[in-house]
Amino acid sequence: MRQKNRINKAFYIMTVPMAILFFCFHTFPFLQGVFYSFTDWKGYGNWKFVGLRNYLHIFQDKNVLSAYLFTFEFAVCATILVNVLSLLVACALNAKIKCKNFLKAVFFLPYMLGTLIISYVFKYIFSNIIPAFGKALGIAALSSNVLGTNHAWIGVLVVTVWQSMAFNTLIYLSGLQTVDRDLYEAAALDGATGWKRFIKITFPLIAPFFTINMVLSGKNFLMAFDQFIAMTNGGPGTATTTISVLIYKKGFSGGQFAYQSANAVVLFLVVVLISVFQLRVLERREAKVN
Repeated sequence: MRQKNRINKAFYIMTVPMAILFFCFHTFPFLQGVFYSFTDWKGYGNWKFVGLRNYLHIFQDKNVLSAYLFTFEFAVCATILVNVLSLLVACALNAKIKCKNFLKAVFFLPYMLGTLIISYVFKYIFSNIIPAFGKALGIAALSSNVLGTNHAWIGVLVVTVWQSMAFNTLIYLSGLQTVDRDLYEAAALDGATGWKRFIKITFPLIAPFFTINMVLSGKNFLMAFDQFIAMTNGGPGTATTTISVLIYKKGFSGGQFAYQSANAVVLFLVVVLISVFQLRVLERREAKVN
């Protein structure tokens, strides 16, 4: 009985302070944002309630709709590329190769670095090193800074995919290591090739890991912010303005705090709905495959 009481006491000592901090720095600001979304507050001065006016205006604002469209396009491209490449890398690392642990560390290294740090480094590379290299070799396509063109999103996409692959690769690798090797040996006896073995055995067994990666990737890329702020600041013009960048720029320096708070609430609901939809669809697919 005493031991149980000690365990309960230790549990409360560890969890209650964290719960309080979480409420103060996460839940309370979120609730504040929801509250201000029903006002006309600019971030300073007086304010008054405006009801659903901010929410109704969002669906008529071309800048907001354009930002949502770009965000969806970027999220779809990044999610597909990250998961395809991560799965290929995980399969390669799961094979019987030398220096496996060293290669795992190399692939995971980008994830350990901050997104802002990596973004600023690649901004310098795209702005200075690659153009200088292109001019020296006489390659016109590499002679200009891609981040200064309407194709700037491609540069951001490359960096985002490269950094995000590390986490997804580890998830897939964890799934691949749960597959019983005896199944592969049995399939080999039946004459199954590498591709057929992957489709019939490997992929169905790692389907739950695929679901996790797809949902987490989709959620993260729908809220992409750091890499765009650091590399393009939403430019040139509004060519790479994601919805998170728009909320930040207009909300904190554009005098639209309440309006962008409503926009943030809408983004939250969109991310939740898309994540739930992904889970339902992929879980049904898991059931069919298994």
